[in-house]
Amino acid sequence: MKKLIFPLILLCSFSFLITSCDDDDNEPETIDYDYHAHINSPNTDDKNVGDTIHIHVDFESHAGEPVHHIYVKIYNKADSTQVVYNEPDDAHVHVEEGEYDYHADFPLTADKGISAHSDWILEAKVWGKEAGEGEVVESIEFHVHPE
Repeated sequence: MKKLIFPLILLCSFSFLITSCDDDDNEPETIDYDYHAHINSPNTDDKNVGDTIHIHVDFESHAGEPVHHIYVKIYNKADSTQVVYNEPDDAHVHVEEGEYDYHADFPLTADKGISAHSDWILEAKVWGKEAGEGEVVESIEFHVHPE
């Protein structure tokens, strides 16, 4: 009987060690999206009040993961609370192919909040399923002159 108890104790101890080290299954899966936001247009050249700029941003996952959310905004460099462009209304685009091209035209006019002799920043952001997940932000700066 004593010969049988020792192997049972050893077997139970070994199985306890195996199951206690199996916590990795409870960890959330981390996805490497390898996101990029390539701002093709506008460029950093100076602009004039009255110009219309074409916004073209390529959002992509270099890892081939879906592009879940995107966001493009233009704001005043001196006062970042002065946002004159904030699109799309629904940031969730969910594109399985891992590439999303964003295009829009925006007039640099006073009725849109643009003033002469001011510096502006166009910011493009992409992220995964949850806010901040794999987030990447790219930006460019441009100056606006009078007409």
